[in-house]
Amino acid sequence: MIKITALYTHVAVFGLGITGIEAVRALRAGGVKVTAWDDDEKKCKVAADLGAVIQELIPMPEGVEALVLSPGVPLTHPTPHKVVTVAEEASIPIIGDMELFQKARTTFPAPSQVIAITGTNGKSTTAALTAHLLTGSGFNVQLGGNIGQSVLALSPAEENTVYVLELSSYQIDLSPRFSPDIAVLLNLSPDHLDRHGSMKGYIQSKWQMFENLQPGSTAIIGVDGSDETALAESAETNDAIISVRISGQAEKTAKVFYQEGWLCDQEGPIVDLSSIATLQGAHNGQNAAAAYVAALSAGAAKDDIIRAFAGFQGLAHRMQPIGEISGEDGEVRFVNDSKATNAEASAHALATYDKIYWIAGGLPKEGGIDSLRPYFDRIACAYLIGASSEVFSLTLSDTPHVVSKTLDKAVPQAVTDALAAGGGVVLFSPACASFDQFENFEKRGAAFCELVNEQISRLGAVA
Repeated sequence: MIKITALYTHVAVFGLGITGIEAVRALRAGGVKVTAWDDDEKKCKVAADLGAVIQELIPMPEGVEALVLSPGVPLTHPTPHKVVTVAEEASIPIIGDMELFQKARTTFPAPSQVIAITGTNGKSTTAALTAHLLTGSGFNVQLGGNIGQSVLALSPAEENTVYVLELSSYQIDLSPRFSPDIAVLLNLSPDHLDRHGSMKGYIQSKWQMFENLQPGSTAIIGVDGSDETALAESAETNDAIISVRISGQAEKTAKVFYQEGWLCDQEGPIVDLSSIATLQGAHNGQNAAAAYVAALSAGAAKDDIIRAFAGFQGLAHRMQPIGEISGEDGEVRFVNDSKATNAEASAHALATYDKIYWIAGGLPKEGGIDSLRPYFDRIACAYLIGASSEVFSLTLSDTPHVVSKTLDKAVPQAVTDALAAGGGVVLFSPACASFDQFENFEKRGAAFCELVNEQISRLGAVA
């Protein structure tokens, strides 16, 4: 655990989820007075047990020097939360856990490097892969942020430590001075626009930490879209930092890119990604390019990085291979992509496979699946679940599909059809949020895996 010492004497914490509780723990461990509040009495009890004073923060208690805000609390849009307004009126800085981490780094017993990874899609896979490559190269790696542990739950740096942090736009919003050593921007597509007000606001939230980069820092930017390319051009005007372009589409200006199953640089092929089950598809090619450059930038040896690639196990719910059923005329493969909560994420999976038995649906995002029309010819049949079923049915139109309504009906239907047709890929890539039928995407993915395992046990398989 990281202790926050000598930075503040009194801090308020609003929102006591994982981030808020770890902030309370870190501040109290450093001797800082904490006044905290959450509408959930059980969460307040946890904070109180850590030594926080439990008190509503409207009005703001006297002597508060900073407000640590939960990332999920509205900061600017659609309207600021009342506690934000109260803090601003009192000229109290509003920050998040990344800002506390930034300040705490100066107190660590050893120097460290920080790699911060953001973007709309691929952040978690890239962060996990970067951590894997660096661990395989002999570094002491701490992985956290929006993946795994809260950043303040990590350990203070020891010799050869690299922090690999996944950051959402919400977290960057609350980190006005956060400045990593290596910053990665993977891609941009419309997301969380209710939080940022517009696409312009969303892009600016991601770009903030790049504007904070210090001389000698590295900016790694995916250039597979016009917005991203414009940001790369902006970064390249700063001669004090190192700027590296990457691509999942063999974009000619990229230094490292994905092409026909290979990770390549301008000198030629580097790693055969087609042989790594957890890194299939062009989007994972971009993730691999980002992780490769990040590891190199942190000081890892090229040969060590290349050797480490093959052992990457991937992440649950992100194009996760589950197993296979062997039929008389072919094999049915199962892929759990429950983390695909929007159409852009599902596009990557649909682009990777052929003869797809696609299970999709849930709580739809704006635009639905209209943007996925270019991939409909890859779909042998779709099985629609959740609140989006009827509207997705209209979009699919003549593409073969069944309104299954629930996952427990969709899985056996897809298996039966795939086996009858001589095999294929049963792909669970919802393109929707989970909240209409499941608590989160993890539980949704776990339910899919359980249903698949039932089918494997019943029909026989290569697991």
